[in-house]
Amino acid sequence: MTYSIVARDKQTGELGVAVQSHYFQVGPVVPWAVAGVGAVATQSRVNVSFGPLGLGHMRAGSTAAQALKALLAADTQPEVRQVALVDAAGNVAAHTGTKCIPAAGHRMADGFSCQANLMEKDTVWDAMSEAYSSAKAPLAERMLAALDAAEAEGGDIRGKQSAAMLVVTGTPTGREWEDRIIDLRVEDAPDPLAELRRLLHIKRAYETDTQADKLEEAGDKDAALEKRREAMALAPEMVELRFWTGLSMAEMGRLDEGCRLIAEAADKNQRWIETIRRLVAAERISQELAGAIETRLAAATRRQ
Repeated sequence: MTYSIVARDKQTGELGVAVQSHYFQVGPVVPWAVAGVGAVATQSRVNVSFGPLGLGHMRAGSTAAQALKALLAADTQPEVRQVALVDAAGNVAAHTGTKCIPAAGHRMADGFSCQANLMEKDTVWDAMSEAYSSAKAPLAERMLAALDAAEAEGGDIRGKQSAAMLVVTGTPTGREWEDRIIDLRVEDAPDPLAELRRLLHIKRAYETDTQADKLEEAGDKDAALEKRREAMALAPEMVELRFWTGLSMAEMGRLDEGCRLIAEAADKNQRWIETIRRLVAAERISQELAGAIETRLAAATRRQ
């Protein structure tokens, strides 16, 4: 009793699944994906094994259509299942069983499939397809546009409860834990899509901050600082990003500017001051730098 999309991005090769349902914790059930292999959405009278088994077939060399055929052939109740697969080459296959609760159906297109069951209207999957196709954005944001379109058409007739999004990289490393570049779950919320969008917004900011970490490790501190500023601008509400950007500035000798950001973080939570001391204990920063920061923060407090 769900609507979802499976898709492959032609430019990046990323594979993804996004879903919303009036069902507690849809994330562990519907979306499955492995980089360089494929993605699966399994729903309706859900056979959860379709996720790992479908990926297993595609990992062994089956196309999405071949994997789907194998799944249905081995199932005792294919008429109540709804499942969609996309393989690493962008081939798509989908199935809506004859006994799925109406309105139920799917629409396949180039590199993606939209599917839904127990919807208010039978226009949901077409609206999802059109929204995904017309969106000009990264894969995750396009899939979210498809979910928004489904909800705008009435969505699940029972209402809404949970949502999830899974995206894996198009350049697999062989380390599946690193290849899962987006893995977001809204377990129970009055407006799951709004919460999923908020989480994706924060995820993009932290992705940018991770890029800053890599630049810093490579010795390009100026470029790293610009990335940290970019991350902070993406999610100014995230106090932690302000703290680490400020600390990077302080380490580069820009104490006044850096301490201003650290002070903003400390105004929200004084434990950030203790964090500085803990960083000294772990030899992450020097005692001299920590002392200079605390001196400036204390002076700023006295001036207030």
